[in-house]
Amino acid sequence: MITKIIKITLAILFFICLANMPYGYYQLVRFLALIGFALLAYYSNENGNNIETVIFIALAILFQPILKIALGRNLWNIIDVIVGIYLLLSIFFKTTNYKNGRKN
Repeated sequence: MITKIIKITLAILFFICLANMPYGYYQLVRFLALIGFALLAYYSNENGNNIETVIFIALAILFQPILKIALGRNLWNIIDVIVGIYLLLSIFFKTTNYKNGRKN
């Protein structure tokens, strides 16, 4: 249940990024995304879903606010939409869990 809340919250934050917001909002989104994706990676790892764990770790690195990756506003908007849609779809479509090399 907590993962659904995190995914929906992050998706909403990313879609709001499409609007012309103050710079501080984007900083806040980066910080919250880092925390959210780190938690999602942890929960995915606990459930044995290695693919999602890697995806969420990569997204945490991409959105982290410390060493910013400058991609330009247009590219960031595309990334925000893709990640937001992925997060919402991942709520409804479960991926196969593998734990100890076995399908669960």
